[in-house]
Amino acid sequence: MSVEQTIKEKLTAAFSPEALQVVNDSHHHAHHAGSPGTGESHFSVIVVSPAFAGKSRLDRHRMVNAVLAEELSGKIHALAVTALTPEDAAKRPA
Repeated sequence: MSVEQTIKEKLTAAFSPEALQVVNDSHHHAHHAGSPGTGESHFSVIVVSPAFAGKSRLDRHRMVNAVLAEELSGKIHALAVTALTPEDAAKRPA
């Protein structure tokens, strides 16, 4: 299974998101220091879930990082996280 698919499955299981976007940004970092050259090391995620209600931005990031701890300790070099409640998402510009 690809790292991208693993991210999707784990975040879906953990947060039952109303919206989930996982973007593989690895091609932007192919020759940077720290990039393993696998093509699956840098990702951006947007997760919209009621599970983040009442949580600070830092706590939301910690929640996502905890779910992906195994991947972050090896396969994923960088992860950009946007974790929103449905109310937060409704306020964002399209």
